[in-house]
Amino acid sequence: MKPEIALLIIISIVVVSYLFDQLLDFLNLKAQRKDIPAEIESFYDKEKYLKSLEYQKVQARFSFITSGFSFFLSLLMLAWGGFGWIDGLLRPIIPNEILLALTFFGVIMITSDLLTIPFQWYSTFVIEEKFGFNKTTTQTFITDKLKGYILGASVGGGLLSLLIYLVNTIGPNFWIWFGLIAAGFILFVNMFYTSLILPMFNKLTPLAAGELKSAIEAFAQKVNFPLDNIFVMDGSKRSAKANAFFSGIGKKKKIVLYDTLIQNHTTDELVAVLAHEVGHFKKKHIIWSYLISIIQVFFILFVLSKMIFSQTLSVALGGSHQAIHLNLIAFGILFSPISGITGLLMSLLSRKNEFEADAYARETFDGTALANALKKLSVDTLSNLYPHPWYVFFHYSHPPLLQRLQALANKS
Repeated sequence: MKPEIALLIIISIVVVSYLFDQLLDFLNLKAQRKDIPAEIESFYDKEKYLKSLEYQKVQARFSFITSGFSFFLSLLMLAWGGFGWIDGLLRPIIPNEILLALTFFGVIMITSDLLTIPFQWYSTFVIEEKFGFNKTTTQTFITDKLKGYILGASVGGGLLSLLIYLVNTIGPNFWIWFGLIAAGFILFVNMFYTSLILPMFNKLTPLAAGELKSAIEAFAQKVNFPLDNIFVMDGSKRSAKANAFFSGIGKKKKIVLYDTLIQNHTTDELVAVLAHEVGHFKKKHIIWSYLISIIQVFFILFVLSKMIFSQTLSVALGGSHQAIHLNLIAFGILFSPISGITGLLMSLLSRKNEFEADAYARETFDGTALANALKKLSVDTLSNLYPHPWYVFFHYSHPPLLQRLQALANKS
């Protein structure tokens, strides 16, 4: 294949993907309705519901702008050979291939992030502030950025260096060895995310003794859930939105509750939310998700091994030499239609798992308490009650609220 044809295919994928996403966003915005569903009308006053519709409109319009800006930059870089131009600037002064790739991606990532900081700032300090969600200070915004750079450089840079080393030393079979390393890394993150990574950005405090802790421990004992620790996370440091999760693979599990979740829910509602999370564990969703992700990693790396040595792809991106880092970018775009399909299948599985976890919480604790918790979470986050079915199909990892409430009410 000629480089010109390869470039045309790459640009076509970028254009079609962008237009398709914009169509879905447009359909989702047009699906808005002003009537409050009966299932949630006791939780939603008319004024706040209209506020949620306005929030969704503002978010959608802002997304049109940000995605359009990113699309324009990507198209510009591809059409004008921008990636090859950066490689041509760096190659004469950085002879080491690993260091060259690290610098190349560092320049692209930092430049891209700096160009989009105004959008990130506006989203946080204007949109989220206007609708009462933002709790982030300027200092937190800046320190999060710096910590993100450090974490990305150390972890991402380390994995990239290892990948290029294996490609150069092992050749086409590098994908087997890097796949094994990636599998171990994903397992490590799943096991130690709460104790190693999360504390870099948030403060975790053991849940104080009291009614809530006693209720959680009683439920864990009832369903034989291997509970290790219960932590409260200072989610209010950045946002008024709430969440809860547990981490760890093996016998010891850590439960993490956002402080905003505790503030806005009753003890029964909180236990119901945790019962849902325990349902994922009991139904082995965590293990199956891990195994499927590993299969995906090996498949992606196998396909990558067929493209990583292509000079055609490097030249298509404006390079004068075959370069692993240029081919990684080309591969990322060329593989995106396949990753879109696998992502769609994973979303279908995820929505199925959410229904199963909801059912587990209903059967082992209280379906009404979980339904009330879901309603409160939806109201507090001004979520979309009427998302377009196609938008849900392609983008939602969780079922829409009304579908979850209907499933909880159906005990058959």
